[in-house]
Amino acid sequence: MQAIYDCIVVGGGAAGGSAAYHLACRGRQVLVLEKLALPRSKPCTGGVSPAIAQWFDFDFQPAIADTTRTVRYSWQLSDAIEAELSIPEPIWIVDRTVFDQYLLQQAQQRGAVVTDQTEVTGITFQADRWQIHTATTTYGGRYLIAADGANSQVAQWLGFKPKVVRTAAVMTIPNLGGDRTAHFEFGLVKNGYLWSFPKGNQRTVGVAVVRGSDRPNWEPILQQYCAAHGLQLADAAIQYHPLRVWEGQQPLHTHHALLAGEAAGLVDPFSAEGVRPALYSGMRAAEAIDAALAGEVDALATYSKRLQEEWGADLVWAQRLAALFHRMPKVGYHLAMKRPSATQRLGQVLCGELRYRDIAGRAIQRLSSSLIPGR
Repeated sequence: MQAIYDCIVVGGGAAGGSAAYHLACRGRQVLVLEKLALPRSKPCTGGVSPAIAQWFDFDFQPAIADTTRTVRYSWQLSDAIEAELSIPEPIWIVDRTVFDQYLLQQAQQRGAVVTDQTEVTGITFQADRWQIHTATTTYGGRYLIAADGANSQVAQWLGFKPKVVRTAAVMTIPNLGGDRTAHFEFGLVKNGYLWSFPKGNQRTVGVAVVRGSDRPNWEPILQQYCAAHGLQLADAAIQYHPLRVWEGQQPLHTHHALLAGEAAGLVDPFSAEGVRPALYSGMRAAEAIDAALAGEVDALATYSKRLQEEWGADLVWAQRLAALFHRMPKVGYHLAMKRPSATQRLGQVLCGELRYRDIAGRAIQRLSSSLIPGR
């Protein structure tokens, strides 16, 4: 007889692990299906806000590779400014292979079942449950969470329209001199950024556009960055991966199913932050499905509404800020990023003390006024 789970989560990344953990903590029978062998590699520069700790009741310390409070901005590899973040805890730098696996292990300790090397080949809804098909087995689940990333196949099977997916890249280079700062480079990338975080004796460097046309080949930009730091690009392996930023309010639920993480397009359109919204959406998805299993008829619709109000509405401000900033990025760099208050405000956004809506209005007014002749 087929085992029927309360919920099947497709995808073992940050969103899937968070959802599985919170469902298991509520005593629900949850299955995670991951297509790759665990622990699986996840290209990511690995900057994570310590604010995520409030959503979990375990210590993340074993999964943190490094920390930093210092950020350095530069314009086309010069005109740099360095500043300290005044936040309660330093930014966490994680290796996503370790971090995501650690989260899944916490879920397993609470009773979640995790099955790797299991690619989902199709889904059907029969009677009162989802049938999740793989090459060898069909699994049954009352509810389904699509947490299978930016190119979510499950989201398309559920009837959600494909969204814009851009190409991002990550590479690892030696951390010459033991630099402990987080770098944010402006001006090299049209409609995007290059950023770099320390991880012990190495640094991870990421590059992506957050609006406009995609750029599928990042090698020239990364080569320029390496040359400026006395490094050879040939010594660094480049990993490409999809990136899907928030495009506006949209439903995140359908019949007995939810989208979470990048499958829901929850990446920040200004900073490209993705881990924190993924973990948050996984937690809220678990709450919604737990409520639905308990008989709450509108629980899944409430999930969509809640994510739109608590996250999506704020990302609209991030979109507006990004659109204006990238319209004239050099002006934006000098008027916004080089102001001492900018680093403090962004640090407060990162740790959840402020929202984009709290800072974007004034920033947009300042940037807009600089575009008006005579001002």
